[in-house]
Amino acid sequence: FDAKELYRFPGPDGKTIMHAEIMIGNSIVMLADEMPGMGCRSPQSIGGTGSSIYLYVNDADATFSKAVSAGAKPLMPVMDGFWGDRFGSIEDPFGHIWGIATHKKDMTPDEISKAGQEFLKTMTK
Repeated sequence: FDAKELYRFPGPDGKTIMHAEIMIGNSIVMLADEMPGMGCRSPQSIGGTGSSIYLYVNDADATFSKAVSAGAKPLMPVMDGFWGDRFGSIEDPFGHIWGIATHKKDMTPDEISKAGQEFLKTMTK
């Protein structure tokens, strides 16, 4: 994702991360390793994830390819979404789901709804 590490605070064992901050584009993402005693569990521990990250980047195709090359599992290949974004999704090595998108076309809510209905028709064939 071309993330830049801003800060890292190690755990007591010196191996885990209690708190870290990375910057992706103009957004800061805060991270930590699993700490069950603090109520922080990884997707691998809970058997899935309760949320996902939708990340806007300049080039969804290049970012997706770079993430997969770095060990991410592709879930949905990059495609032109009916809502105006070029979009794909991956699962990182820790089990987190990332949507990777580049905005391509401004659309009204009505246009998105109509395009979504057309998309759903193709899914049921």
